[in-house]
Amino acid sequence: MRSTSTQDLPNVLPHTTATQVPLRRLQRSMDARHLIMIALGGVIGSGLFLSSGYTINQAGPLGAIIAYLVGAVVVYLVMACLGELAIAYPVSGAFHIYAARSIGPATGFTTAWLYWLCWVVALGSEFTAAGILMQRWFPAVPVWLWCLIFAATLFTINAISARVFGETEFWLSLVKVLAIVALIVLGGAAIFGFTPLSTEHPAAVLFSNFQTPAGLFPGGVGGVVVTSLAVFYAFSGSELIGVAAGETKDPAKNIPRALRSTVLRLLVLFVGSITVIAAILPYDQAGLTSSPFVDVFQYVGVPFAADIMNFVIITALLSAGNSGLFSCARMLFSLAEEGHAPKALLRLTPRGIPIVALSVSLALALVSLLSSIIAAETVYLVLVSVAGFAVVAVWMSIVASLYFHRRRFVRDGGDIGTLAYRTPLFPVVPIVAFALLLISIVAIAFDPNQVAALYFGVPFVAACYLFFWWRYGRRGATHRVAVSEEAPVTANDAPQA
Repeated sequence: MRSTSTQDLPNVLPHTTATQVPLRRLQRSMDARHLIMIALGGVIGSGLFLSSGYTINQAGPLGAIIAYLVGAVVVYLVMACLGELAIAYPVSGAFHIYAARSIGPATGFTTAWLYWLCWVVALGSEFTAAGILMQRWFPAVPVWLWCLIFAATLFTINAISARVFGETEFWLSLVKVLAIVALIVLGGAAIFGFTPLSTEHPAAVLFSNFQTPAGLFPGGVGGVVVTSLAVFYAFSGSELIGVAAGETKDPAKNIPRALRSTVLRLLVLFVGSITVIAAILPYDQAGLTSSPFVDVFQYVGVPFAADIMNFVIITALLSAGNSGLFSCARMLFSLAEEGHAPKALLRLTPRGIPIVALSVSLALALVSLLSSIIAAETVYLVLVSVAGFAVVAVWMSIVASLYFHRRRFVRDGGDIGTLAYRTPLFPVVPIVAFALLLISIVAIAFDPNQVAALYFGVPFVAACYLFFWWRYGRRGATHRVAVSEEAPVTANDAPQA
């Protein structure tokens, strides 16, 4: 057998072989700034730009802010768990690797297909929404043509190299971030009566809109709880850092840095924008006729506000789709490595792109898009419901994986002090995170708008487990190195958080 060297294995880690799958030729070419923007790209989508007004309308100004703060806390808890796992298993498409090694191969298999389906369904909806918005400027061009154009563009970006993907996602995400920062700065000034761009110069509103005729919580506590559930979904995508771990330079340093920065930026951007919108727009009018961002920009006097936000929202949709396609391809590739998907999906380009997995993911995303047109009340309803359920289920898998991983690490004689990054307050963080996520799953049963996620999500999970045990048995398809045999990234490889 031919000997290998670091030149043969461009993704080899310094001082470690901290994976429990064979090293492969995916390129480690992304920096911390790419990881941060990939995560922001996955999180900041049309939901914030279009649906944030509905959130305020349902929960009231103060209730919406509380809901987003709760969501930010849950994201922090999940990201704290993700950090330790992503360094222990710095492989691409890593969620199911965490679960397969720490909980069991059937759980890893189920987690992978849940997450893959979540993004495949999302891709179709992103293309459609972007195509509809393009008709503002090009009404004669059909939506389906825009869908094909966007699909081809994102495929090309993803097919060139991981670094091109990361760089593109950086700039796409930057457009969204700048729009939110502009809203916070200009809207924040307008709250206190400073509107230099406006010809009308409205008086300072301060926080008068927070006190509604129905009190601080016009929708009651129930409105805040239901909104909190929706906010969990709004923050989905932050876990993409784990998917990109296998193509990240110096994971021990860059992954913890990216996780900390992502949580902090999401907190500032989401809570800051919701606070500004809630202060300026009366809660019973917020987002009912247009994007609340458009309403605020028009209030402060930004010219061409509607066209600017149309561009920003299209960018947001394509950015989320870009991250989603990347995630889908890596998840299929990783499943194939485990022996749980066809080996043809392992094919890589000379630049380390899983081209077959990428092509299959995009093709099935377009099938999902087609089902939204010809089978909206049957097939597509099932797909969307399972995708919605998948977000919280995958987060539960991450925190549970960390709990069992750390316990086994200590039981096998591991020294916590050698870890490059360790989840703080263990085991409190994973236990609290799992409990909050479980409560949100149970609470879905009481929300008629989301209960379909349980009707189809739970049977889908059961079907995955049953198929796995029937097809592969309880131990899975491939031999796995025991956790005690791994060479973890050590504390010397990165500064501690």
